Amino acid sequence: MRFKIKHEIRGRLRIHLMQSHLSFHQADVLQYYLDSQETVKSVKIYERTADVVIYYCGDRDAVLRLVGRFRYEKAKPEVPESYLQSSGRELNCEYYDKLVTQTVAHFARRLLLPTPVRTAITCIKAVPYIWKGLRTLAARKIEVPVLDAVAIGVSIIRGDYTTAASVMFLLGIGETLEEWTHKRSVGDLARSMSLGVTKVWKLDSEEEVLTPVTEIRPGDVILIRMGTVIPFDGTVLGGEAMVNQASLTGEGIPVRKSEGGYVYAGTVVEEGELRIRVEKTGGSSRYEKIVSMIEETEKLKSAMESRAEHLADSLVPYTLAGSGLTWLVTRNTTKAVSVLMVDFSCALKLAMPISVLSAIREASTHSITVKGGRFLEAIAEADTIVFDKTGTLTKAQPTVVDVVSFNGEDPDELLRVAACMEEHFPHSMAKAVVKAAQERGLTHEEKHSTVSYIVAHGISTMVDGRKMIIGSYHFVFEDEGCSVPEGKQELFDSLPAEYSHLYLAAEDVLIGVICIEDPIRPEAEGALAALKEAGISKIVMMTGDSERTAAAVAGRLGVDEYYSEVLPEDKARFVEQEKARGRKVIMVGDGINDSPALSAADVGIAISDGAEIAREIADITVGADDLREMVTLKLLSNALMKRIRGNYRVIVGFNTSLIVLGTAGVFTPTVSALLHNTSTLLIGMRSMRNLL
Repeated sequence: MRFKIKHEIRGRLRIHLMQSHLSFHQADVLQYYLDSQETVKSVKIYERTADVVIYYCGDRDAVLRLVGRFRYEKAKPEVPESYLQSSGRELNCEYYDKLVTQTVAHFARRLLLPTPVRTAITCIKAVPYIWKGLRTLAARKIEVPVLDAVAIGVSIIRGDYTTAASVMFLLGIGETLEEWTHKRSVGDLARSMSLGVTKVWKLDSEEEVLTPVTEIRPGDVILIRMGTVIPFDGTVLGGEAMVNQASLTGEGIPVRKSEGGYVYAGTVVEEGELRIRVEKTGGSSRYEKIVSMIEETEKLKSAMESRAEHLADSLVPYTLAGSGLTWLVTRNTTKAVSVLMVDFSCALKLAMPISVLSAIREASTHSITVKGGRFLEAIAEADTIVFDKTGTLTKAQPTVVDVVSFNGEDPDELLRVAACMEEHFPHSMAKAVVKAAQERGLTHEEKHSTVSYIVAHGISTMVDGRKMIIGSYHFVFEDEGCSVPEGKQELFDSLPAEYSHLYLAAEDVLIGVICIEDPIRPEAEGALAALKEAGISKIVMMTGDSERTAAAVAGRLGVDEYYSEVLPEDKARFVEQEKARGRKVIMVGDGINDSPALSAADVGIAISDGAEIAREIADITVGADDLREMVTLKLLSNALMKRIRGNYRVIVGFNTSLIVLGTAGVFTPTVSALLHNTSTLLIGMRSMRNLL
């Protein structure tokens, strides 16, 4: 690619590409290419001028070589289709142009057109506002459209066409800004909710092959097991499962799917497994479904936002009555119209939704996906937070430190068998076993029959005609009744206490123990202390681990309460009990066994590296591998509620002052309208600013 340097300072380059302009597609491809480079910190691309601003670290010449090697048709890494379809670049350009056009057209008419022409244009533009007000009245409602229609209509009747034009201009700008912010926030939210599945089990001649989703084509047969997101629309060829379709339909009750049924991308298998023939592989349909779901539901509305909108509509009759009363008392039309030109509704209805949607957008810049404004309000009000230990308070990537053999077999062979069983299920412990086998070069063939996964317990299957199980102490020894081999009790008792243990048994006899280190996150202690400072009064840790392990972790982190050896239903029951005591509860988890508690909590937060079903069910997903983002989320929610309350006070105080001054004759209707609409616009624009 040919370019020239227009300006540079240390760490920043502004270059001009040797082409007249960039298409949206070209800009997106270049953006993705540069963002993927380690030396590039951030990029801003100007499509119209073909300019690119690059912030970088390291060697300047290396960055220039990166740009010089770039070719649109050979961009590496390959740009995902979903990235191109939902970048938002075209949307931002469209609304920017719309705002500029509205502003230039308004002032050009005032400066260039003769008065009769301006008057005619103002009357024509007023028709939709007046018609909307009449329709609202016909529906027996007195809401904001009525107030807008009366304000514009009275101004035209009085011959004050300049005021009418100014009111319509400011209303139009406000509507465009609100629509732009809403669509941009919904787009950001939908993109962050889009599927993150990278690989899927493909059935090839009845053999399961782990295949990248980019290689799956319509007609391929894939196998989806419990706790896994279905990545494609398709027809069920075999199996039976309960599928959670809440991400698309909003219904929380799982739907039974069996042979001949149809499943949709983004839904989750809660129980059972399915063989699916892929019908559609494109990601755009999933994206469009999410956008539709968000726009058609009330999930984006916080309770405070809904109250503000209700208050805005309820104040309209009082504004109309105040205007009429002013006229009756003073017999001064100018004073009466001054009251009419001011209302609380516009600012309340503009500022509150923009504040919430902007907060959701800001959260996404911290790799936090929030599925609705009401969840941010719940975070702000929350006083109790419950953490699952594994994968949340501890590292999401536990590691295997030892394999102890109890039957004389080579430890590597035991690890090979364990990895063969564990690789089918999305749990941090399972991932640790699979990773350890890969690092030791232990490849394996699929020799087992159907694998059964028992939530929060373990896995059971048949390998070479032998029943084999792997899982927790409770599952292996208490539920399955397995025993320690004769003469091995001393070895069993001497297993290192500082590690978590996975027990592997064959034909009801223990054959191996896998010792797994589950280190506490280095930032965990500081993050929990910061959450206390931010308003959380009670921090609870729950885990399926032994009392010994749980006590050690709880002591180091300083949690208020901890519970060990808990089952999924125990976590959900605890959350319900806390809510019954009047507490607002946040649940943080990452596994299949956390799903019931995530659903039961006022706000369920999933760690994005965990099981897909946890991410789908959760109200908020934290994508960053850092617990300090939980603190960011709490501070962001607190700041949002503070902004909403502040906006409310400013709107009520300022507009009340305008009404009083208008009634006193200090402000004319034109000045009142200008100040009111300008304040509304400024409050709306202020609400778009970042909170943190």
